Amino acid sequence: MEIKIKSLKFSADEKLVGFVEKKVARIEKFFDGVVNEAEVSLENLKEGKKAKIQVHIPGDDIIIERVADTFENAITGCVDAMKEKLTRTKEKIQEK
Repeated sequence: MEIKIKSLKFSADEKLVGFVEKKVARIEKFFDGVVNEAEVSLENLKEGKKAKIQVHIPGDDIIIERVADTFENAITGCVDAMKEKLTRTKEKIQEK
């Protein structure tokens, strides 16, 4: 799976990029190789750190956004929500 990371208004260090890649790569398991690209946007806001994950699956794009006190917490929240969303989407497709 290809993971594109965009850091808006700041420069992400290698440790953060590695964390994001490790967490987001786990998403692929929940939709059996159908997920081929994920875009991750990281942004510093006054109210906290914002993470946005956009996953491209055939026929749809799924977008999850979270704001937390750290990028790690925001990414973890996004990945957990994305797992649930992909699982539900997969179940709906299988029911048809």
